[in-house]
Amino acid sequence: MDKEKQAKILKDLIHINSVNDNELDVADYLARLFAQYGMDAKVDAFGERRANLIVEFGQGNTDRVLGITGHMDTVAVGNRANWHHDPFGAESQGDRLFGRGTADMKSGLAAQAIALIELKESGWQPDGKIRLIATAGEEYGTPGANRLEKKGIAKDLSALIVGEPTGGNIVYATSGSYNYQVVCKGRSAHSSMPERGINAVSGLARFIELEASLFDNVPLDQYLGSVKHSITILKAGDQVNTIPDRAELRGNLRPTRAFDNERVTQRLGQAIDYLNQTTDYELTLNILNDWWPIATDPQSDLVKLALKAASDSYANQPELTIINGATDASVFVKHRADLPVVVLGADEWSRAHQIDEYTTWSSYFATINAYRTIMHDFFG
Repeated sequence: MDKEKQAKILKDLIHINSVNDNELDVADYLARLFAQYGMDAKVDAFGERRANLIVEFGQGNTDRVLGITGHMDTVAVGNRANWHHDPFGAESQGDRLFGRGTADMKSGLAAQAIALIELKESGWQPDGKIRLIATAGEEYGTPGANRLEKKGIAKDLSALIVGEPTGGNIVYATSGSYNYQVVCKGRSAHSSMPERGINAVSGLARFIELEASLFDNVPLDQYLGSVKHSITILKAGDQVNTIPDRAELRGNLRPTRAFDNERVTQRLGQAIDYLNQTTDYELTLNILNDWWPIATDPQSDLVKLALKAASDSYANQPELTIINGATDASVFVKHRADLPVVVLGADEWSRAHQIDEYTTWSSYFATINAYRTIMHDFFG
């Protein structure tokens, strides 16, 4: 496939508005693209305009399955007046291509599709399978990845490549992301007689005090370090002269392999139980989102393979690194904690979600080459 065709595919994807939904149009476009090259793609439609897409290539050794994953949705545009380039115009200036999703992550998704097509067109066959998994809703709640994980999409994978933007660097470990809610139930009263009520705000204050040191003694992860934790949202009360009978907070944690999501839930639950048993407050814990950490030995064959492919493809010298952000892989490892995973994609993570988001053509073409090399060499 020549560069003009490769460029057109990415531009076509940018033209499709898939802000926080509407992945069906992206999935249908990719299905038609694969069909042009004699490859069958399964569109897993759900909801009104949502969809996942799965493509498999190869045969033979069923014990060797390489997964490649990317998401089809993007974050919101925000105020269009602040953009200097049409977010869906796919405007090109020099080495830069502007538009929502250029970096995060339609460049990675297009590169994955193209690399797979080019390997198929070359006549090469893997001794096993390559499975492309394109998902819905990674930016908001991961409904697509969760839907596929429940169906067992990752149960037979030997390794997984995630196409998020990394600037060509190899991310071998990412923290999980865990969102929770604590609700305190009190008893309403007039503020002139607070002793007749139970102030739900005070109940939350007791939890906040405990939370500050709740994770001080957890073990450090060899790759991800300490568990990061924050309380970020507080809501309580409707009127200044009324004791609130309900209050809630929300918090976020970044679990590690050394102190994973199950242990986080246990620790939070113990704090809630302690307060319920030793005070008059009634607190409940609700888990809102539960994305797991990933960590792959930087000396593993997968990491070495990815680093060599990136080094041979990108102009810069790629490095091994970690991030404190979650991807769809955090869903796929939920029942596969030992699954080797690396994240590799075009341009920088910092360009994602920005006004005038862009990727560079040079990194996009390098990413196609890197993916093609990894897919080929993974099977020896």
